[in-house]
Amino acid sequence: MIYDRYMAVRKAIDEAAKEVGRDPAEITLIAVSKTKPLSDMEELAEHGVMDFGENYPQELRQKALELTHPVRLHAIGHLQTNKVRMILPHTSLIHSVDSLHLAETIEKEAARIGKVQDILIEVNAAGEETKFGLAPENTEELVRSIAPLQHVRIKGLMTIAPFVENGEENRPVFSDMHELLLDIKSKNIDNVDMEILSMGMTHDFRTAVQEGATMVRVGTAIFGERIYHQ
Repeated sequence: MIYDRYMAVRKAIDEAAKEVGRDPAEITLIAVSKTKPLSDMEELAEHGVMDFGENYPQELRQKALELTHPVRLHAIGHLQTNKVRMILPHTSLIHSVDSLHLAETIEKEAARIGKVQDILIEVNAAGEETKFGLAPENTEELVRSIAPLQHVRIKGLMTIAPFVENGEENRPVFSDMHELLLDIKSKNIDNVDMEILSMGMTHDFRTAVQEGATMVRVGTAIFGERIYHQ
């Protein structure tokens, strides 16, 4: 059942990509498994699904230790510096770096365990007060300040667009993010790849794909609604 929903999302991604002449293989679907039981992840992993997104450091670490299939875990939630050590051994990609201080903490811990950690810079593309991330106009400056770190590698940008009923409403946000990515990429900054653009969720991933997303983060459409325990 979960795998069927996953494949339905994958099909929608492929169709959206083809509509604008993109290769569907360029787009990674991250199954956002936060608050969901390990068995749900195992069901997908048994079918070869590799990429899962987790918001909470303790949950990411626990699942990493218990999973019986090889997967790539993406840290997609706001990350506090005191949680970096907890997740770094288990994380393929950190999507939510929005300060030099956090990047330096990741650098220190990655050096300690002999790892080069891939990261994305989180941009608050719509300027929402309730969202983390930095302003688009400050992004290049942060990229340049992080680039010299030896155990951190910037792979691109991430944004969380506003929640809207109609994904089309976020098209300008996604378009602006793609332009920002291309602009920074054109500067050819050392140790900066700018090959990943992580944007789009259950309600707007089709639009994100059409505007250049290379990773979409989908939870509800795959796993169903979440139950948050108080």
